[in-house]
Amino acid sequence: MEQKQFVKGVIDFQRSAFEKGFDAIVTLQDQAEKMATAFLGQATWIPEEGKGAMAEWSKIYKKGRDDFKKAVSDGYTKAESFLTSSINI
Repeated sequence: MEQKQFVKGVIDFQRSAFEKGFDAIVTLQDQAEKMATAFLGQATWIPEEGKGAMAEWSKIYKKGRDDFKKAVSDGYTKAESFLTSSINI
């Protein structure tokens, strides 16, 4: 049973490290988006089409970011299930 606990502990550590790093990157991206939005709000020389493109780009990268996190989380769940079920003690 010790091997299963060790494998689960390693996967939990990796998952936690990924989530903390990912959350830090999300915070940086959200701050950059806020700054860009504030800049675009004051930049009267940028056409509305350009501002709309930036807003659309923001939606796309957020969806990609969320999809990536879900895929990695699913991968950790599958790895944990596979590795702990394949260890016979």
